[in-house]
Amino acid sequence: MKTTFSYTTLTVDAFGQPQTSEQSTAEGWIEPLGAIELVAIPAGQFCMGAPKTEEGWHPTQSPQRQVTIAPFYLSRCPISQAQWQAVAALPTMNRSLQPQPSCFKGADRPVEQVSWFDAVEFCDRLTAHTGRTYRLPSEAEWEYACRAHTHTPFHFGETLTTDIANYSGVDWEYQGKICTRGSYGAGPKGSDRRETTSIGQFQVANAFGLFDMHGLVREWCQDCWQDSYLRASDRGHTAVEGNCELRIVRGGSWNTGPKACRSAFRHRLPNDTCLYDVGFRVACDAFLLS
Repeated sequence: MKTTFSYTTLTVDAFGQPQTSEQSTAEGWIEPLGAIELVAIPAGQFCMGAPKTEEGWHPTQSPQRQVTIAPFYLSRCPISQAQWQAVAALPTMNRSLQPQPSCFKGADRPVEQVSWFDAVEFCDRLTAHTGRTYRLPSEAEWEYACRAHTHTPFHFGETLTTDIANYSGVDWEYQGKICTRGSYGAGPKGSDRRETTSIGQFQVANAFGLFDMHGLVREWCQDCWQDSYLRASDRGHTAVEGNCELRIVRGGSWNTGPKACRSAFRHRLPNDTCLYDVGFRVACDAFLLS
């Protein structure tokens, strides 16, 4: 059913100090099965990828390009364990699903330890049950939704803190050298929770009304892996060329440093991978929920 969501947005300065906080609303949809909340993401254009000057830049995040995105809906948070159980109880489409696969148990925590194939099966079952076509977001849709018209490394601003996102805020060393930094830019170090937290726990969203786009769990996207954007579409479509045994994950997690939580950061995993910091959120085309 259609609805309107209220939420709070927050920006931080280069040192991680809170700056502006605003109340806003967004149009959305609540899928009755599992009470999955989806936000209407408006059509638009954005610059995808990261500039070479951005801390953490990697050639896989280039070349930057303008991408046009059609309107769609995206779940406000990663799929929770309660939502997963509700859909996993539906008739099988192509593969079986474990009703409780997650390492860190909790109805309001994100489901994890699910493969790309499992996430697709979830979407297929939800589609069959509702008559509305659910799917994983394309990589371009995911970044567009995450940025929400921002151009900074994070939708919060130039840095990130563990007060507003769940990631590893401590330095990790190997053989006396720092291999992962707990701070980003001029921002502070922070806590290292070493587990998931409840979805939406930090109660701050981006300008589109989406929660947990930075940290918590890495999120599966539909696309096959490509080493760069040289052959990528400028229309935001799912990439079906490249290495389709590898799929893209976005957003970083409780188990990564802030550099891997940036809006432009991308990584690949074998599509049968199940890890305790990988989950997903679902998308639906706008005309199907009109």
